[in-house]
Amino acid sequence: MNWIRHTFLSLGALSLICGIPLVATSQEIGEVSLEAPWYASGSIGGMLFEGDEELKNGFALIGRVGYDHSEWWTWEGGLMLAPSLDGNDVGNTFIDDQGNVVQERIPLGPDDTWALGLTFEGLYHFTRWERVDPFLALGGGLTWYEDEVNGENFDPSIRVGGGVMYHFNDEWAVRADGRTFIAGNDTEANAIVDGGVVWTWGARIPPDFTAVGGPLDSDGDGLPDDEEPDWNTDPFDPDTDKDGLSDGEEVYEWKTVPTNPDTDHDALTDGFDEVHKYGTHPLVRDTDGGGVADGHEVIEDDTNPLDPSDDLMLIELYIQFDYNKAIIKPEYYAKIDVIAKVLNRNPGATARIEGHADRTKKSKARYNKKLSRRRATAVLDYLADNGKIDRSRMTAHGYGFERPKGPVDLVNGNPEYRRVEVYLRGVQGDVSNVNPDASPSAVN
Repeated sequence: MNWIRHTFLSLGALSLICGIPLVATSQEIGEVSLEAPWYASGSIGGMLFEGDEELKNGFALIGRVGYDHSEWWTWEGGLMLAPSLDGNDVGNTFIDDQGNVVQERIPLGPDDTWALGLTFEGLYHFTRWERVDPFLALGGGLTWYEDEVNGENFDPSIRVGGGVMYHFNDEWAVRADGRTFIAGNDTEANAIVDGGVVWTWGARIPPDFTAVGGPLDSDGDGLPDDEEPDWNTDPFDPDTDKDGLSDGEEVYEWKTVPTNPDTDHDALTDGFDEVHKYGTHPLVRDTDGGGVADGHEVIEDDTNPLDPSDDLMLIELYIQFDYNKAIIKPEYYAKIDVIAKVLNRNPGATARIEGHADRTKKSKARYNKKLSRRRATAVLDYLADNGKIDRSRMTAHGYGFERPKGPVDLVNGNPEYRRVEVYLRGVQGDVSNVNPDASPSAVN
């Protein structure tokens, strides 16, 4: 590991020799803005131990938070995690009592352990070029090992090294670092090398609307910056909701919501799916008026959302279950009997039964998904046991609150979204006369 020592000593000497000219040069190129001095970075690297250490080289994760104190100095704190470090061993050869040559491996320390480290360093920047930012680092650290290493769990160290950052813009950069740390009772010179990304928060400066003569559109989305706050859109992102339509297209052309990727709640994105791929209307949940939402036709049914003739038959059941229960009350039997009649009249037909829930701030996705599936299964069981429908003709699915029928009220919930939907495939003829009453259940 002597080459590491020599490398960092050379870097230190270079900085002392060239420091003054480098500072002068950088001031001519431009100064670093301290309006956003805080940054965070995450890196992946490895701990490198000298060959006679008790541990072998190992993988490490490093998180850092830095503060630009001045144009040349940065204070940086770090947290290092080495989740698995294997123990080192040495070979030993001896002659046993029978005169045989025996070779064995003798462990120097623990078989395996893990480590957590804290560091604090000062970074001296050679020069702040437009993008390239080399620096030296000097500081200290404290490493805790799960098992004793060199007779101790805690290992203080002195750290010296350097690195370089490459700034893509004021907000994002990548970095590569190397440190030698003098640690342990025998002052071993170990090292750590890593590379990662850097994010500077607060680096994005809002546009000056008075700086230009006409409306400013920073992201070129067709929606002026001074109108973006009215829609809660990002003036630096042309497609705030990432649905394939620019914010300007949504507001002025399609009249959709630029912060909701699925304005009509049909499970298809407004732009990528509806406008560009399937030709459906992003404001109409059932574009062809065939009775089934565009998304269900595309995702589940494999039917044409622009052709009403191939839509499956949809029967919606608004069954009021008791809290946390999936037991169907007798007053809803007649509504489910409608489905049994249709399936019995069409022996080749199949049924896809889906449970749906509404959502509030306290709703849990996993719980509601399981509960809605239990309720869909309860309908399937009723059809099999009471309607005498072969179970192989039916499937049950639970979606929880993933597929609402409209805007969501997180405060009061949307009871009308709690439903069981039954999609019938292979039904022939007019069956609208089987609907027993004018309840919210509907045959389409």
